Amino acid sequence: MRFGSILITGGAGFVGANLSLYLKQSFPSVHVAALDNLSRRGSELNIPRLRDGEVDFLHGDVRCPEDLRRCSDFDLLIDCSAEPSVQAGANSSPRFVLNANLLGTINCLEEAREREAAFLFLSTSRVYPIARLNELPFAETESRFEWQIENETRGASASGVSEDFPLEGARSFYGASKLSGELLVAEYVHNYGMECLINRCGVLAGPWQMGKVDQGVITLWVARHQFNGPLSYRGFDGHGKQVRDVLHVLDLCDLIGHQLSSDTGWNGSVFNVGGGLGVSTSLRELTELCEEVTSTKLNIGAIPETSDLDLRIYLTDSSSVQQTYGWKPQRSVQHIVEDIHGWIVNHQSQLKTILA
Repeated sequence: MRFGSILITGGAGFVGANLSLYLKQSFPSVHVAALDNLSRRGSELNIPRLRDGEVDFLHGDVRCPEDLRRCSDFDLLIDCSAEPSVQAGANSSPRFVLNANLLGTINCLEEAREREAAFLFLSTSRVYPIARLNELPFAETESRFEWQIENETRGASASGVSEDFPLEGARSFYGASKLSGELLVAEYVHNYGMECLINRCGVLAGPWQMGKVDQGVITLWVARHQFNGPLSYRGFDGHGKQVRDVLHVLDLCDLIGHQLSSDTGWNGSVFNVGGGLGVSTSLRELTELCEEVTSTKLNIGAIPETSDLDLRIYLTDSSSVQQTYGWKPQRSVQHIVEDIHGWIVNHQSQLKTILA
């Protein structure tokens, strides 16, 4: 481990809390602090977990520089704070998502610069333009859409999207705010020589994610099956064949553990991080898994109209990060669904009103 004291923003959120606890358990001598404004429902449930895991918690907001200044000394800031919904700002003002994601990242970068600390930025696969992804050739099978990319296509193959995929085009206010953050990270590396690294994450899932319709779909699907709640296949004619790769949050934590122990990549490098084709699912396939794990069968509705923000397929080509750090995902989609189900069963009284 190259760092002795770590601040994780968004530290009571799904990724932030799991990462805080993972790092403290894996590197007991490292001081880990988590800052969060607790705005997302369910994040308050992570406070006792952090306390029991000997992670210091500070109630604060990355939009307020004063809150960051109150944090104890650190030599690494991991920015997990974000408004993560791709729908944010779609039918209203984008001010909230831009302030939370872009202004928040600026404040985090400035605090890290002033303390001469390194900076790890959790970005998103949603930086890639929607239309370009949906224009990739595909075929339809009984249970899913599949890319059929035979000719040479920059940054895309049957294995997924690499870091070279073109960035020209619209991507949502959420994606734009995170891409803007990436561009600013590059400027801080160039101008100040800061140590920085960027992970562009695909769909992340696992226990302690408070899934909603617009973010956290794996948890949402498992929870609605467990609690007999309503579900619908939305978009692409309502057949549930759209595909995403999935990464267990602990696989992401494993990767970050490797990155924090390495000198490689801290020059502003960007890595696509996801489960890839081998850890991917369509909604129809996810439904079958949830039926098997929960022993519940739901009547899934169909909403054929497709949102301008939806993707037919997204798969991550993580070959670069795998080769750089000797890492690869270890947990399957079934493992992820079973982990989430076990968590829900063990905490039903706390979670039913949030997830049902």
